[in-house]
Amino acid sequence: MTTAWRAVRVEQCADRDAMMSALFAAGSQGVHEDGDALVTHFPPEFDTESVVAMLRETDSSAVVTVSDVPAVDWSEWRARVDAHRVGRLVVTPPWRAGEFDPATTIVIDPAMAFGTGEHPTTRGMLRLMQRVIQPGDSVADLGAGSAVLSIAAARLGATRIAAIEIDDGAEGSALENIRANGVDGAIRYLVGDATVLLALVAPVRVVLANIVSSVLMELLPNMADALTSDGAAMLSGILVEERDLMLRAIARAGLRVEAEDVEGDWLSILVARAP
Repeated sequence: MTTAWRAVRVEQCADRDAMMSALFAAGSQGVHEDGDALVTHFPPEFDTESVVAMLRETDSSAVVTVSDVPAVDWSEWRARVDAHRVGRLVVTPPWRAGEFDPATTIVIDPAMAFGTGEHPTTRGMLRLMQRVIQPGDSVADLGAGSAVLSIAAARLGATRIAAIEIDDGAEGSALENIRANGVDGAIRYLVGDATVLLALVAPVRVVLANIVSSVLMELLPNMADALTSDGAAMLSGILVEERDLMLRAIARAGLRVEAEDVEGDWLSILVARAP
């Protein structure tokens, strides 16, 4: 199978670590260095204009270019993609799915996905979800992307899941992932503004939000309003250096921190309603 992707190349950035973090926050699943440049790739349907805007906001002096990648045979690359376990859940490409218990396996095709479960923010969310989600739970997944977290919620027993994504380019691959995992009866994939859609699906006992930290902070009051009295929200997409800023925003929204999960430079936080 051949697929034309788009390459995003960043040069002359003042802070390479900050720019690499911005690339991951924008949805990249892998960044490599080409001399002094940082390079990543996105599927053809991905909104690369938004990526470029985010990168220029991170560093206005950086030179960001986007180019089409000639059609590539991804078969060799796919063969190198491995399954990985997070707690009792396994995220795997389709060709390894038969090796694991279907009840705890999340099958994501990396050739299609906007999120394969490899990034520390996704793993942090998966760890926190296993502490909270109970059979029969209602869940809202904000910034659902490939629906990996929504599928994980279904595997953990949630039965009413709203996967909310503002970028309609992710919908096709997400719906295919949902069908491939046999959880289309539990998940509704909704495209639109989370501030509007979250209110429509509320109340929910669990909110999942693995998105850019600035958007997280804007959405915190909406999450607090959407939660049931015994509900909890899991937040990720937060750099460790942003922790204090995020904790203040959490408190202002009337929420309290229940747990934190750190992997590398990334922080995931479990919050609940303050008493």
